[in-house]
Amino acid sequence: MSTARQELLQLLARKSFRLGEFQLSSGGTSDYYIDCRTTTLDARGAQLVGQVFLDEMRAQAWHADAIGGLTMGADPIVVAVAVTSGTLHGFLVRKAEKKHGTGQRIEGFRQNGARVVIVDDVCTTGASTVQAIEAAREFGFKVVGAMCLVEREDAGGRPSVEKAAAPAPFISVFTANDVRGEHIRQLEASAAR
Repeated sequence: MSTARQELLQLLARKSFRLGEFQLSSGGTSDYYIDCRTTTLDARGAQLVGQVFLDEMRAQAWHADAIGGLTMGADPIVVAVAVTSGTLHGFLVRKAEKKHGTGQRIEGFRQNGARVVIVDDVCTTGASTVQAIEAAREFGFKVVGAMCLVEREDAGGRPSVEKAAAPAPFISVFTANDVRGEHIRQLEASAAR
């Protein structure tokens, strides 16, 4: 694991992972919650997210023109990667078309036929990522890949995203089990001191 990736995992475990009883946006409940925004909106977290996502996109050889996703979980990831790359453009997908102004659903970069990567912070059911993929394709983008920062494997989102993204691949930087394991390791290390 790269140094940036390891540091990002440590930050997610420390800042974003909580044990308890939580209601999920999917309607289900869980004994843990991962609020990635406390990491992706952190100064160092944003730097790490930009580097780790960019490294993964290069490893996948996606050669994208832009990166985007459904507002709001994707917003800090999009900005971090765009700034880190210095060449990738960013776009955001609204949950619905604006009812005023130009009525756009895609904000920011808008070039028909461009190669894009769709991102999200947490993939639970995959609905947000699927919605962003569908909106991007409807606009005229070519989706070359989809990524999430943390995948909740227990919620079954992967099959939905893989089906929507196909033939483009879907990858997760970390699983919830990765973050939970690091969280527990940090608690044990703290207790041992």
